[in-house]
Amino acid sequence: MTTATDAVRLAAPKPRGGVVQSINDSLVVAKRNLIRMTRIPEMIIFGMIQPIMFVVLFSYVFGGSISVPGSGLSAAGYREFLMAGIFAQTVTFATAGAGAGIADDMHKGLIDRFRSLPMARGAVLTGRTLADLVQTALTLVVLAIVAVLVGWRTHENFGKVLAGFGLLLLLGYAFSWIGALIGLSVRTPEAATSGGLIWLFPLTFISNAFVPSENMPAFLQTLANWNPFSATVQACRALFGNLPPNYPVSDAWPMQHAVWASLIWSILIIVVFRTLAVRKYRSATA
Repeated sequence: MTTATDAVRLAAPKPRGGVVQSINDSLVVAKRNLIRMTRIPEMIIFGMIQPIMFVVLFSYVFGGSISVPGSGLSAAGYREFLMAGIFAQTVTFATAGAGAGIADDMHKGLIDRFRSLPMARGAVLTGRTLADLVQTALTLVVLAIVAVLVGWRTHENFGKVLAGFGLLLLLGYAFSWIGALIGLSVRTPEAATSGGLIWLFPLTFISNAFVPSENMPAFLQTLANWNPFSATVQACRALFGNLPPNYPVSDAWPMQHAVWASLIWSILIIVVFRTLAVRKYRSATA
């Protein structure tokens, strides 16, 4: 006997193909998610509080206590060393929110409603990740203002600084696809939030974000230097002009070519996890 859900799926129109149609559908879904965010402003506010707390606490609690090669125990030197790591941590921690949002849509049956429409299959996930990218960009703007207020400065031209923030947004967008896959793989938004954070802590702390990797044991140095998170942090420090004079850069290829490494890692993550997420979406709702 055919169930009501099966009947809806059988009657659902086939999605329209084409790149242009897929882009249009993605933008429509992104608009829907952005409107939803504006109606729940606490989502944006609470998403900004944590990174602001990290900026203030790390700047004043650890500033002057951690030695950075090239600037010693200078609090101002550590702030400039720190900020690229805080920015990168902020964009990657948005992964948990992306996963929870998609899990919530699955839990409430919203995905099944989208399936009843003649739209590109990947548009639902692409639209969601684009909306998360906009929210991440807004958070970065606020965070940069707070960083300037506590003493952070850049020492390169506007183009390089803008390129640094571009790499951060690209990394955040890449990680949002990991969040999408997690959100599709669990049953509840709570599980998606936990699953989106557990692996991020070792990823961000076994890196050059908060302390120089040269201070770590040899095997952790290798992990940190080849960490995609570290590549973006190193690239942003170089583009912001926040690397101390005579800072010893590791011989590892990602550290010597940090901008290229950051681009390659982010694009690779997008290609792999977008493919897996779309495949999971189709199988989960087929």
